[in-house]
Amino acid sequence: MRKQRTHFDKAFKENAVKLSLERKNISELAQELGIAPFLLYRWRKEYQQKGEASFPGHGVQSLSEDSKRIAELEKRLGEAETERDILKKALSIISKRDR
Repeated sequence: MRKQRTHFDKAFKENAVKLSLERKNISELAQELGIAPFLLYRWRKEYQQKGEASFPGHGVQSLSEDSKRIAELEKRLGEAETERDILKKALSIISKRDR
């Protein structure tokens, strides 16, 4: 039987990271908090890279404005390519009928 996956909220993660920066023994702190040490290391790394933008929650990735713009443009490009392909196919069907 599988173990139920535990979800931690943003406040818990931030407090755990701040405590880990103050202490030397991270394994001991992780044991006190009831989490695995690798989680604490992962949270520290994310907090150091993204700062206050870290831990957005529910699998949502925090994207920069440039990344959001790129994702939107890629989506629009995909839609435009699909429309173009449909029009090409329709044009070929119409041109074959006229012969």
